[in-house]
Amino acid sequence: MEYRIEHDSMGEVKVPADKYWGAQTERSHENFPIGVGIETMPREITRAFGILKKAAAQANHELKPAKMTEQKLAAIQQACDEVITGTLNEHFPLVVWQTGSGTQSNMNANEVIANRANEIAGEKLCHPNDDINMSQSSNDTFPTAMHISAVMAVEDKLLPAVEGLIRVFAKLEEENADAVKSGRTHLQDAVPIRFSQEISGWRTSLEKDAALLTMSVQPLKALALGGTAVGTGLNAPAGFDTLVAEKVAALTGKDFVTADNKYHALTSKDELVFCHGAIKALAADMMKIANDVRWLASGPRLGIGEITIPSNEPGSSIMPGKVNPTQCEQVTMVAVQVMGNDVAVSMGASQGNFELNVFMPVMAYNFLQSARLLAESITAFTENCAAGIKANRQKMHDNLYNSLMLVTALNPYIGYENAAKTAHYAFEHETSLKEACVTLGFLTAERFDEVFKPEEMC
Repeated sequence: MEYRIEHDSMGEVKVPADKYWGAQTERSHENFPIGVGIETMPREITRAFGILKKAAAQANHELKPAKMTEQKLAAIQQACDEVITGTLNEHFPLVVWQTGSGTQSNMNANEVIANRANEIAGEKLCHPNDDINMSQSSNDTFPTAMHISAVMAVEDKLLPAVEGLIRVFAKLEEENADAVKSGRTHLQDAVPIRFSQEISGWRTSLEKDAALLTMSVQPLKALALGGTAVGTGLNAPAGFDTLVAEKVAALTGKDFVTADNKYHALTSKDELVFCHGAIKALAADMMKIANDVRWLASGPRLGIGEITIPSNEPGSSIMPGKVNPTQCEQVTMVAVQVMGNDVAVSMGASQGNFELNVFMPVMAYNFLQSARLLAESITAFTENCAAGIKANRQKMHDNLYNSLMLVTALNPYIGYENAAKTAHYAFEHETSLKEACVTLGFLTAERFDEVFKPEEMC
């Protein structure tokens, strides 16, 4: 491999000749051989750095045109666009397990953008610290990148995935408005419910989750950029914080604003915890829905079997013909991962010391993994399972009329205690509720038929 010599304040460093990164990135690359190639800093963060560095260059050009010249701005913007599109991803090798402030990832962005901008300009025009990092610090850029990436992950990926599943459930409701089945509480038989009503519970849970996500993402739109090292805004021109937030908003099409208190923005990560809590709530509801679906589809002959779901792949290497609810299983595993990630995000947020939180990379990694996994999980579940759910109406009918809890309909006519006796008699003698009720002398057969209408109980 060919190398070139780069230098920083600590001296010279050999850097691969074909890479745009510089000395500080290389030091981090060598000093943190932890999860290399597996737990690389999320590309959502890399993209967010491209956005914020472009916005910062634009703001500096307006506020400090003598230093951020037209020529520099043009080269920097083109380089940032390449970072944003992912063209330069190979030049961002750093792992999550680095300094807790994300300093090396900030410098990785500075070095890559500077070297690429210089290549575009055809001369050594830009310096990583003096130009790309102008009016900034790692301490305000990394939390800004976290917020930008988090907002985009939730609004552009996770919420659309949830809305897609909501639409599928709404369609299933319409298709199953007349399907009546036994309800279940405590995993035991309960009174009747329409299948559409059961589905409406799933749909409304997701609608509530979407509303919570939409609400929780708003605080993340306040950006730390402009606070520089400790929140005072040292070395940033007056008005930079407001202007750069406006530039980020324009580049993303989202209503980002500057944080009203930069000391809070640098050291507290409560907004991220709050939003991840909404993601966890969605994961909890997806766990419940997936479990409901796989229980209702259990069988095909020895389970509940009240619905069928698509057969996507063989389910066993030894049992021919076996098909498993694999989409439900991937949802439940992703939900468990999200719940585990919530602990990491919460613990990381609790570790802000004085003017800075130094657990930011691990928080960003877990938050973005949760949003990405859940979005992809929900989309796969929607397309490969939910869209193909079919009601087994005969099984629903058979289970319904075999349920002892239909005796609840008799309460107004024979009283709770006599209804309980009827249910126990029917169970112990393996007979129908009608036969039990008539045998015990509580109602005549004709009167039983008049008052016993399961379809009207829901």
